[in-house]
Amino acid sequence: MNLQKLLPVIASIAIIIAVAILRERSRTLAVIFATMPINMPLALWLLSDTTNGDPAVLSGYVRSLMVGLVPGFIWLLIVFLTLRWGWSLLAALLGAYAVWAVLIGFAFWMGWLSLSK
Repeated sequence: MNLQKLLPVIASIAIIIAVAILRERSRTLAVIFATMPINMPLALWLLSDTTNGDPAVLSGYVRSLMVGLVPGFIWLLIVFLTLRWGWSLLAALLGAYAVWAVLIGFAFWMGWLSLSK
């Protein structure tokens, strides 16, 4: 395994550690680190390397990222609302993931996402 494949894993671990350390000192900084867009640029970098930077492939990937973010934001909204309604964290997460899975399935059904290369 080369450095380009290890870099996303290393960056993700570093962010998790940073959030764990920062949550004690500043919740705002912990939130910023937890939500920073690090995985998307790393994924684009890896894809660019394997496709020789083909703009058509990269733009198609970014389009899929945008489609995938919609269910992600809805997931976050559901977690927020269910926690405000007094649900346990586990119930809120499970409920949100159920809705997220349905929305991802809908995106595949509509042809907005596909498994083709």
